[in-house]
Amino acid sequence: MATQTSPVALPVVPATQQVALRCSGLVKRFADVTAVNGLDLEVFAGECFGLLGPNGAGKTTTVEILEGLTPADEGAVEILGQHWNAGDDRALRERIGVQLQETQLAEKVTVVETLRLFRSFYQRGQSVDEVIQTVALEEKRNARVGKLSGGQKQRLAVACALVSDPELLFLDEPTTGLDPQARLSLWRVVENFRAGGGTILLTTHYMEEATRLCDRVAIMDHGEIIALGTPSELIKSLGADQIIEFRVTNGLADDVLTNLPAVNHLHKRGDDYSLTVAEIGVALPALLAEIKQQGSELVTLTTHQATLEDVFVSLTGRMLRDG
Repeated sequence: MATQTSPVALPVVPATQQVALRCSGLVKRFADVTAVNGLDLEVFAGECFGLLGPNGAGKTTTVEILEGLTPADEGAVEILGQHWNAGDDRALRERIGVQLQETQLAEKVTVVETLRLFRSFYQRGQSVDEVIQTVALEEKRNARVGKLSGGQKQRLAVACALVSDPELLFLDEPTTGLDPQARLSLWRVVENFRAGGGTILLTTHYMEEATRLCDRVAIMDHGEIIALGTPSELIKSLGADQIIEFRVTNGLADDVLTNLPAVNHLHKRGDDYSLTVAEIGVALPALLAEIKQQGSELVTLTTHQATLEDVFVSLTGRMLRDG
């Protein structure tokens, strides 16, 4: 029998664990669209926290509110024990680093000139040379921004966010569009920042990125958090270790598939079927026998370990990359 995964409840913060970022009842509307719908969130000091969801889920709007760039219609935000519009916004901005989803840098200035400009905005921080070394752009320090590759530009954008030596770093989809090598290079920058005691709020729709970098993740959909926990906790919440994906020549009845032994959940997307199963050695032979009995034939069949992508599909019926 199919089971439905329930959203993970917000955890109680241990008395000894400091909260770096907190928002409660956050609401943001654009005309008749509610982009953020009563969102509650806490990020602990020293952790990398991932905010996952498809385009249009409300991730970027949420982050812009937390960064103090967009006002909320309702709700409260606390960043490093301070509040926006409390008279000390400049002091708070000295303590955070921000990498926007799209960073437009002047293309005719060099890497080192760009970082000197950003460093001048802050009273304290790292030296330009230190930051260039951190993001591995030593060989490009005198190159014009317009001559950098996509991955190098993203590392420069992160460098601009790091130049103040922030306590809290906001990264909004920092590796979108990058090739695997460039993505790995940015991951190392993020891991080193966290290893140095920094706190990170990261938005992404790359599941391997969230699994590798994040201590905890929240999955957003339609402006709300629908699941929250460590990557392993969320995957375990499926109640299944394996996913069977297949296509057949003739369709199969949903109730037949959901009642197969060891099957916990069915997701159908067009002609493609996906089953979350607790014991693949039990479910797969039963599925193949049923396909044969129905007079159908397999077109494709694959299996894989359950992932965060599968958690999202189970909760919403959509893929994380769907808009």
